Amino acid sequence: MTDLEELVAREEIKLLKARRDRAADTKDWDLYLSLHAPDHVSHNEGFPRWGSAQEMIDNVSKLMGDHRKTVHHSHTPEITFESDTKAKGIWAMEDMIFDAASDEMLIHGFGFYHETYEKRDGRWLFTTRQLKRTLVKTYGAF
Repeated sequence: MTDLEELVAREEIKLLKARRDRAADTKDWDLYLSLHAPDHVSHNEGFPRWGSAQEMIDNVSKLMGDHRKTVHHSHTPEITFESDTKAKGIWAMEDMIFDAASDEMLIHGFGFYHETYEKRDGRWLFTTRQLKRTLVKTYGAF
């Protein structure tokens, strides 16, 4: 990749991540699913490994459904390229999960997303994600 191609790809991956966080918090599950390759593998500490994008969205939409309000922040990305179609990223993260009925905070978490991406059919998609938390404060029953 040229320097310019790498910069463009880096920005495309940043937009991918921004859309993922927005889709999660607005509960736009169709958009959320569309950002992931069908063979996406996801693992969040405390939950089983999810072996497809559909399995992930089925579980995430239940965990963060209408009974929850969420706020996700991802920042300070470290993105490295293995090729012009494969990349890895580590993002610092903060998330807050609230009970939708009472606005009571349930979880306030910090840590890092470890992700991989592939450019397929001209667009970048998530192919793996692992959330590694460094601190989790729990306030209610999740």
